[in-house]
Amino acid sequence: MGRYFMEIAYKGTRYAGFQKQKNVLTVQQVIEDALSVLLKQPVPIMGSSRTDTGVHARKNVVHFDAADSLPEHLHYQLNAVLPHDIAVHTIYKVREKAHARFSALSRKYEYVIYFQKNPFLKDFGYYFPYPLDMDALQACANLIPAYKDFRSFSKKRTQVKTFICHIQEARWEKQEDRLIFHIRANRFLRGMVRGLVATQLKVGRGKITIDDFRHIIESQDHRLASFAVPPDGLYLCEVQYGEDIFPT
Repeated sequence: MGRYFMEIAYKGTRYAGFQKQKNVLTVQQVIEDALSVLLKQPVPIMGSSRTDTGVHARKNVVHFDAADSLPEHLHYQLNAVLPHDIAVHTIYKVREKAHARFSALSRKYEYVIYFQKNPFLKDFGYYFPYPLDMDALQACANLIPAYKDFRSFSKKRTQVKTFICHIQEARWEKQEDRLIFHIRANRFLRGMVRGLVATQLKVGRGKITIDDFRHIIESQDHRLASFAVPPDGLYLCEVQYGEDIFPT
């Protein structure tokens, strides 16, 4: 048997998240079904990130175990049988103990906001027709890497052993008619990026101050944070690994 990494992209609009659940449509279930049909045996997969309902991925990574030699055209065959909103970018062999989730060094998310009503961005961003103080937003983003405990931005009933995340990048970028929040970290908590975005938007609109934002982080109380932004604007964009995942 060999272990393989597969890079995938998907539009999350019609899925109840990545992770397999009973009685709902998920990205994991659809991919496992396709792999199992083509390889003629059950093929469970493990994802690097369990994106929530409606969240998109430009690049997620999954691993699966299969025969040492895969069918020559598996990549093409998967894209032929998968629905229009899931695509396979590449498949490659890795070390037996390489793990899509636990071997990842970092993950990057982006949140997209647009200001002019645009039917072509519906489902792909958050329509937000309000003025924002860009300096205040960037000041908030500059604060984020200084902290490690993000309990305030974790949704209720999150079963994790630690709320510690090491933030490597946090910044806002203006691109013509849209605004993008970039954040990279070794790990993320459930709802964390949307919580950070929604709470920063309150600062950008003058509803709370930068000091209030700092207090919300330090309070470790999720009741003080806002999570009121839709999943449509959130994208998993990149997952990074070290060279040690590859066979020698």
